[in-house]
Amino acid sequence: MRRRRLLTAGTILGLAGCVSVPQASSPSSDQLLQEALETRRTLSTLETRRRMVMETPTETTERLDRLIQRPPGEQRLDVLESDDPDVVPGAVSVRSRTLTSEYNPETNIVTERHHPNRLVIDRMRQVLESVRTEYDLSYAGLETVDGRETHRIDAHPDDDTIDGRSIDLLIGETVYRIPFDGFSSEELADATVERSVWIDDEHRYPIRERDTVSSEDGILHRVTVTSEDLTIDGGLEQGTFRYDPPAEAEVVTIGTEPEGVYETRSEAAAVVPYDLPDPSMPDPFVLDRVTVVEHPDGYRTTLWYTDPDAAGRELFLAVRETQRFNPSALEQTTLEFDGQPVYRRDGRIESLFWTCDGLSFELSSPTADLELETVATSVGCS
Repeated sequence: MRRRRLLTAGTILGLAGCVSVPQASSPSSDQLLQEALETRRTLSTLETRRRMVMETPTETTERLDRLIQRPPGEQRLDVLESDDPDVVPGAVSVRSRTLTSEYNPETNIVTERHHPNRLVIDRMRQVLESVRTEYDLSYAGLETVDGRETHRIDAHPDDDTIDGRSIDLLIGETVYRIPFDGFSSEELADATVERSVWIDDEHRYPIRERDTVSSEDGILHRVTVTSEDLTIDGGLEQGTFRYDPPAEAEVVTIGTEPEGVYETRSEAAAVVPYDLPDPSMPDPFVLDRVTVVEHPDGYRTTLWYTDPDAAGRELFLAVRETQRFNPSALEQTTLEFDGQPVYRRDGRIESLFWTCDGLSFELSSPTADLELETVATSVGCS
């Protein structure tokens, strides 16, 4: 493990190339982030080598991963190199829509987590949005990163203090835990955050970010993440997001394995003991899949609808045999179906809940521009 002293908040890793002074015709920081969001929204696949460098006043650690994504639900990460004791070379994490498999070569254990009804949020889009809305932005000019011309944006949070002990990284959708052990409460109370993002000029996509936590005495922590050999919308090998455990590995299973994942309503309807609704969806949403899970209190069927032109834009309608929502914790709407009120939950995910004829319904989506009431009305007490 390499060690070196970080002297000032202005110390630079030396990973970037030449810097040019921004011109009057340079794109605005907000425009660049908007274009990065649009690229993320419309891309089909992404493949890169992700290099992470973590620095404190006493040490530097580094890891190199191979990262493949089909946003928002599918991802494969292979750890190629690492001197971080918590992340060993050879570790693998493969996530599909319904299953995440993680392999630890030190223990030779594969953990399989079933999540057939997990609403997958595109974390990178969330972080880009937060940088746009919660930071003061400044355009810092052109730099060369991994042989690509990039636009650097410096960002300072509106509330220039430490919020929690983690950083949501843009590149790879990773939540990185900041090692603040050993720093006094006074140092942390006075600490500030600075964030820099490099947007590739060709693709308008983030390929580097640097997050620096500093006090009056210098840098407390800094993490730099760089995409190398970035490929957007390239071809992927079949089975990229399926993991076959090593022959001698121990497999530990967590969560409930679904009864089935079906392409059509009719296939799922043949399994469950109740009729399935056929809601009217706004264009361009189409049925993507239907998951059926048997619980001790009955079957849950979830119909998933996606926008085929926008990764991560989806909603679902879940049907249960048992009511799982608490009306007293929700807002009652003006909608009623057969005299039964419809309740709303706002937040990161907007949801509507109601019951009819012994069944419980939930309609949910993280997409704020959808009129869920219209979709719910098309279901009613069907």
